[in-house]
Amino acid sequence: EVQLVESGGGLVQAGGSLRLSCATSGFTFDDYAIGWFRQAPGNEHEGVSCISGSDGSTYYADSVKGRFTISSDNAKNTVYLQMNSLKPEDTAVYYCAASLGCSGYPLSYGVDYWGKGTLVTVSS
Repeated sequence: EVQLVESGGGLVQAGGSLRLSCATSGFTFDDYAIGWFRQAPGNEHEGVSCISGSDGSTYYADSVKGRFTISSDNAKNTVYLQMNSLKPEDTAVYYCAASLGCSGYPLSYGVDYWGKGTLVTVSS
């Protein structure tokens, strides 16, 4: 059974930091790209970052470049999203996603598996 389990969300003040984790199981980690989408109320899913399991290449949405860093621990089949300098507009449910590559980002059409999401709230 494929599982993507997010953790690390919470409430933080603007300018603060959070680290999200996505623990995966049930598929060959190196064969997939793991990324993060977010969805704020009334908005579509937005792909914010992705890391390729095959070559470690990364994608960042313009809105998070320079503030977010994605990394992976292949021994633990886990991907992390370090979020710094958080802004109120970063408030959303953040979903971990597995796809065969990062080329579809920021769109979600290439995603094969989804986690259930973790809520990030940034107060002003």
